Amino acid sequence: MASLADRMRGNGRIAAGLLLNLLVSICIVFLNKWIYVHHGFPNMSLTLVHFVVTWLGLYICQKLDIFAPKSLPPSKLLLLALSFCGFVVFTNLSLQNNTIGTYQLAKAMTTPVIIVIQTLCYKKTFSTKIQLTLIPITLGVILNSYYDVKFNFLGMVFAALGVLVTSLYQVWVGAKQHELQVNSMQLLYYQAPMSSAMLLVAVPIFEPVFGEGGIFGPWSVSALLMVLLSGGIAFMVNLSIYWIIGNTSPVTYNMFGHFKFCITLFGGYVLFKDPLSINQGLGMLCTLFGILAYTHLKLSEQEGSKSKLVQRP
Repeated sequence: MASLADRMRGNGRIAAGLLLNLLVSICIVFLNKWIYVHHGFPNMSLTLVHFVVTWLGLYICQKLDIFAPKSLPPSKLLLLALSFCGFVVFTNLSLQNNTIGTYQLAKAMTTPVIIVIQTLCYKKTFSTKIQLTLIPITLGVILNSYYDVKFNFLGMVFAALGVLVTSLYQVWVGAKQHELQVNSMQLLYYQAPMSSAMLLVAVPIFEPVFGEGGIFGPWSVSALLMVLLSGGIAFMVNLSIYWIIGNTSPVTYNMFGHFKFCITLFGGYVLFKDPLSINQGLGMLCTLFGILAYTHLKLSEQEGSKSKLVQRP
């Protein structure tokens, strides 16, 4: 009975972790969009706030012994920290300049781009079935973008740059974790302050610092509270992702991500009244089908590899 009670408590904690991740992941998208639409807070400055709050949160976590930091040479993390800046800034610029539907679908292109990078640069091979799933994902994104009533060329440029840099970042994170023998939180603990320092230099070049539209401009109390709340939620998103992957598996997290994908799309059209054409809807369904097929095939291949290892004498 004790073991059953322990399992129930364990399942309860996992369910609570998934629910928290669902809430904060959806909340960060809608909150950031609200800040851009209704307050016009500068993008890079908002990203800087996210990085600083994330680093402070991780500093508190390591003081509470939630994880143990590991000494890492800054030179090994320089490119990673720069790509971390790029992927968050460009992704937020995509959110700022596109509808939530187009922003969310553009992010789905990360999977095909990662596969292309790993194939060309790391000589990794993927099965034909996996490669075929990239067709509906890509076709769906193209359909949605082409028929988007609020099509924005600049927004699509930011979306494309965001996908490219995000893909590079995710590939490099995996490589650096293996090379330096660290987990995601240990890596982020060093990345966040380095990325903050980079943005601290970049913000005055690309955005006003004081006065109207600057990070230290005459913002209302409600705007500042929303920005700080956004930073806190960004930290919770990162923390909950690492906790879920650590206590379940990357596959569980990705499967759960499909649910968030659908809710975020639906919420975008409800909250921000974004127009949705039939062709856009077909594009979304096409992309979702491709993502589900990709995850199913990856899961099947992983299970097959595990069973082969078990069967070996």
